[in-house]
Amino acid sequence: MKGKVLIIDDEDRLRRALSRIIELEDFNVFQAENGKEGLKILNNISDLDLVITDVKLPDISGIKLLETIKNTNPFIEVILITAFGTIQDGVYAMKAGAFDYITKGDGDEQILVEVEKAVEKAKMQKRIVELENKLEVRYSFDRILGDSDLITNAIQLAKKVAPADSTVLIEGETGTGKELFAQSIHAASKRSKKPFVAVNCSAFPSELLESELFGHKKGAFTGALYDKKGLFEEAHEGTLFLDEIG
Repeated sequence: MKGKVLIIDDEDRLRRALSRIIELEDFNVFQAENGKEGLKILNNISDLDLVITDVKLPDISGIKLLETIKNTNPFIEVILITAFGTIQDGVYAMKAGAFDYITKGDGDEQILVEVEKAVEKAKMQKRIVELENKLEVRYSFDRILGDSDLITNAIQLAKKVAPADSTVLIEGETGTGKELFAQSIHAASKRSKKPFVAVNCSAFPSELLESELFGHKKGAFTGALYDKKGLFEEAHEGTLFLDEIG
């Protein structure tokens, strides 16, 4: 199955016809005739990707339903369908988080195209969150091994400094895990969703280090054939780890 779709519409004939069309495209389709029933199904189904709902329902407006879904399940996409579409309603729906606002009778092909796109977007958002969660585990303090007082104190200190928006100096001999600590501090900080950029300062000749860190414009010096973004800009709003800074 390509994905799970819930259709909410009080017009039985239209709802069943739309369900059949989408099912033929290898989607798993659920049906509800009002908002209350739709929310009940929504709460009982895992991994739902898309809700297609009429704007006018007997118990709740489609716009209100959209807002409720987005507040509780932000990764579920919502397509609103209506028999009497207006530009004002369409603009409001899109601002409220709707994937699309479609007038009934626009054609089955358009709806199928939008369903494919909406489900693909929902699945992509879920995959991104899963990868972010895996990265958080991969770079968490839990992967730092050691139970001596020194390592325990170092971990506790690193955890305290991680939420602070300040520069951190990590000292230690080669191979003691300075970059490991830097990654863990970044993962536990407010900057964790932004880039972590590590650079070995000793790997660059002194005359090139400035260009690597701050970038340069094309023609700034002999051999500068194109604009180059510096590492500080690459790490903007994230973390720049300067290894071997001594």
